[in-house]
Amino acid sequence: MTSRLYLYDTTLRDGQQTQGVQFSAVEKAEIARMLDALGVDYIEGGWPGANPTDSDFFADAPATRATMTAFGMTKRAGRSAANDDVLAAVLDAGTKAVCLVGKTHDYHVTEALGIGLDENLACIADSIAHVVAQGREALFDAEHFFDGYTANPAYALSCLRAALDAGARWIVLCDTNGGTLPARVGEVTRAVIAAGIPGERLGIHAHDDTGNAVACSLAAIEAGARQVQGTLNGLGERCGNASLTSLIPTLLLKEPFRSTLTTGVDPEALASLTRISRRLDEILNRVPLRAAPYVGASAFAHKAGLHASAILKAPQTYEHVDPATVGNERVIPMSNQAGQSNLRARLAGAGIEVAPGDPALPRILAAVKQREDQGYAYDSAQASFELLAREELGALPDFFEVERYRVTVERRMNALGRRISVSEAVVVALVSGQRVMSVSDGLGENGEDAGPVHALWRALAKDLGPWQGSIDQMALADFRVRIIGAGTDAVTRVTIDSIDRSGATWSTVGVSPNIVDASFEALIDAIRWKLIHDGAA
Repeated sequence: MTSRLYLYDTTLRDGQQTQGVQFSAVEKAEIARMLDALGVDYIEGGWPGANPTDSDFFADAPATRATMTAFGMTKRAGRSAANDDVLAAVLDAGTKAVCLVGKTHDYHVTEALGIGLDENLACIADSIAHVVAQGREALFDAEHFFDGYTANPAYALSCLRAALDAGARWIVLCDTNGGTLPARVGEVTRAVIAAGIPGERLGIHAHDDTGNAVACSLAAIEAGARQVQGTLNGLGERCGNASLTSLIPTLLLKEPFRSTLTTGVDPEALASLTRISRRLDEILNRVPLRAAPYVGASAFAHKAGLHASAILKAPQTYEHVDPATVGNERVIPMSNQAGQSNLRARLAGAGIEVAPGDPALPRILAAVKQREDQGYAYDSAQASFELLAREELGALPDFFEVERYRVTVERRMNALGRRISVSEAVVVALVSGQRVMSVSDGLGENGEDAGPVHALWRALAKDLGPWQGSIDQMALADFRVRIIGAGTDAVTRVTIDSIDRSGATWSTVGVSPNIVDASFEALIDAIRWKLIHDGAA
């Protein structure tokens, strides 16, 4: 016998409270469509009237199978629900469901709101009843509930009953400060159900201030809650919210949840989780968290030689789930800890079959270890490792050769009297036996100088003859610099992440005392890897 668990996503509201995150209405619409395809049950689009972006989004919200939900707060004291303009703006969004947040901690009622406890109960009941009277599904977010329950259990429960009796479909227990631990969340959730709030009408909203938001959510679900709220990639204020990218696969793949609960996410949708997670980071111009459970680039990376050897024989020895179930993939990174098992597995993953005992294997291992001693890092630059291995195996195509390059950076006043910098690059390359010289500035999409590395990239990618079609599909997604060593002996390591129109991503590395030279080395590797994997001859 299974019961239905409802997934409620708050990425478009809570996610926007993340420091450094600001969605546009168009981006919110794209994210809503991704969430709908994933199979969540509710999409909280934001707070209508609170800011222009949210109002614009609701004015042209995409049609979704999921229930689109507007967020707001209970009516203010001293006026009726029908005459509260803030509540009216939320209802004017026309969504099928409305979620209202209200105080359940007596301290917050008397100190933050400055009203009496009974008046707060009336605000909750009148607001929920008003939403229901408009024909909408009502949800009540019980703000600071766990702290409120600890301070005054009777009053906190009376707030829940006020919302429930007024017709709320869902009562959501919020750990607003994020300080409650999983055992306590489970204990309180069971107590709430025992006090008469049915589990099938109870939800959990956890914050990650102790790193336990996912665990707290699971504890509430085990205790009987049947709605869980969270965000993609754990976005949210301060330390974030419970991450749906961790919760969803855990609920679908792990016991006791797998056999006792059903959700709106099917196996095909689950296999899109990694793609959706990374697309969100791309929209936000953020580097995906490599160590993110299930969807991170390192989630199924096996660096130690002993582990890689076992993985080749039986993947379940070091993998708790099949990476493909969440759309991820196994990675056998190369590093100075690697053995031949790692090496052969990594080469096979790149489509290069090398027999055990091949004399090239120890040469590749020696080259990796020598170059990492110089500052290279191949565990995070798999594409550069593949090129190194192909060179040792005599299988690296000679697409082009850079004869020389030059970069200049000028700081000057423009025609408007504004001080600007201007980067220019010249690259001379031998392509198909012809010498080609390309020149470019470093202007970015905003029309301003994006620096010497950008100028080099534009010049290098400007004219590579028969392979230009592949290069035109490429873009540089991220650029990371680290100084290795100290003083005059220090070198610079540059790692570049690239992406193409198919969604393929790869990382390359360059090392040099000169940051521009290190960057150029990584750029050349990125292009060569792309040409090889496009099947260029």
